[in-house]
Amino acid sequence: MPRYAEMSPAQLEAAWEAGAAAIVPWGALEWHGDHLPLGLDGIVAESFAERLADQMEGVLLPGIWLPITTLPHPASLQIRTETFRAVLDDTLLGLAGAGVRSIAVVTGHYAQGHLIELYEAALRAMDDCPGLRVFAATPLQPLNDPSLLDHAARYETSQLLAIRPDLVHVEDLPDETEVRRDAVLGEHPRLGSAAEGHALLQKGLEAWATWIQTATRDSLEQFYKAEFDALQAYVDAYYTGSWDEALEAWWATKDRRSPAT
Repeated sequence: MPRYAEMSPAQLEAAWEAGAAAIVPWGALEWHGDHLPLGLDGIVAESFAERLADQMEGVLLPGIWLPITTLPHPASLQIRTETFRAVLDDTLLGLAGAGVRSIAVVTGHYAQGHLIELYEAALRAMDDCPGLRVFAATPLQPLNDPSLLDHAARYETSQLLAIRPDLVHVEDLPDETEVRRDAVLGEHPRLGSAAEGHALLQKGLEAWATWIQTATRDSLEQFYKAEFDALQAYVDAYYTGSWDEALEAWWATKDRRSPAT
């Protein structure tokens, strides 16, 4: 598939004229427990975006590993919300200025504040650039099953087992009877499998391809509104002007016992 960084201006212009979508993977360096790497979000996003660009004959951009609201841990890295907004706006508007009419931002990181800011940036870009369509979601989000969006649990582990099994170490998880030291939110990672990961990622690719091919401005607005509505309870409970503080307050409410096997 064509890669933005390797193309000449003439090649890029020809791709946009042919209707190619710009595919932007968005990653993070975030704590995912003892059993998964800090770069899981970016590794999954880049792998998925590469496959999507290949399937859609899109143009693949280099990954952007600049999240907000990573889980509290010394090894988690993040940027300020205002910086995140600026990077998003500049990236989307820059691509629109380069001639692209369809942008897919595939985020491997999906903390609540991060997603809300991403959706708002997508809507701002479409408001500023009539005719532009911006698709922003996780690899599995178009499957419309929120249970798949776990953290360091069964489904994230399955996806990484399908992509980089050498980076998965479920044997390093603490014993179920101990106070939990990992970052698992969801079913036990040991329930994951490479086969499940391959199947989920393939379904996600098919859903993304259909979405990009058929979505209109109105349907995208409806998608983002539904996502905002789903996150409203989190906003009402925890957001007081800072996404970082909201994440910390929310995380403090999580049950830190071991996940069920």
